[in-house]
Amino acid sequence: MIKAAAAFLLCCLLAACGTTPGQEPVIASATPAPQVATPPKIGVALGGGAARGFAHVGVIKVLESHGIVPDLVVGTSAGCVAGALYSAGYSGFDLQQMSFDLDRAVVTDWTMFGRGVIKGDALRTFIDQAVKQAPMEKLKRRFACVAVKLKTGEAVLLDHGDVGEVVRASSAVPGVFEPMNIGGEDYLDGGLRSPVPIREARAMGADLVIAVNVSTPPQGDADGRLAIMNRAIGIMSMGLLESQAGQADVMITPDLTGISSTDFDDRMRAILAGERAAQAALPQIRQKLAERGIVLGL
Repeated sequence: MIKAAAAFLLCCLLAACGTTPGQEPVIASATPAPQVATPPKIGVALGGGAARGFAHVGVIKVLESHGIVPDLVVGTSAGCVAGALYSAGYSGFDLQQMSFDLDRAVVTDWTMFGRGVIKGDALRTFIDQAVKQAPMEKLKRRFACVAVKLKTGEAVLLDHGDVGEVVRASSAVPGVFEPMNIGGEDYLDGGLRSPVPIREARAMGADLVIAVNVSTPPQGDADGRLAIMNRAIGIMSMGLLESQAGQADVMITPDLTGISSTDFDDRMRAILAGERAAQAALPQIRQKLAERGIVLGL
């Protein structure tokens, strides 16, 4: 009995020697959980160009058909129109059918006594009806438009509120559309400061930006007051785009030669031009996605 008690005491003393007095035993930490990489956010920036904006439909069709689905969409002017409908849940093929069915009179309400020759209420109504009166916050895809404050010339990103109002504001070409008043502030076409909203897509958190440029390059004579004004805006947009284009990962520029910004009758050719340009850009898009760990199927 005495021997057993002595052996027990010796074991306790040996155990105590393994730990410095006052120091807690070291406990091995569990294996750290593996870090899960966050997929990069894809942003699509759709530029302005009035009727040339039908090319956006072709680009969207091709991106969709190859599984390239953006996390966010930013639009300017015509790009805002296409972006709003796409973000509301319409597919590229839906947009194509809507383009075929669209009567120019549905979105054009002429006025003689306003601050433009088109009021813009018809465009706003068309968009609101198409998105079923949903506000921007309730669209199926994160969406924003660029517009310019008339008072200060500041470019702003509109990402909440009435979709029709925001599209109408971003599309208010000076001298053509009346300025759009939202919350007591008059807004003009976003293309005056951001013809293709690449920077804005970055600001919204896009890691990879696919930009679409459908602006009108200067060509031929410009006759008439509105034609000269449109040409001046186009020249200004060219300079802005040149300084901002490098911020895009991929720039898609459809060949819209011969299609003017007022040529609504050539919408099918514009859509096809968008499809061809997007197809040509697919290898570059795949490469940029692969660099970020995303590999698309064939």
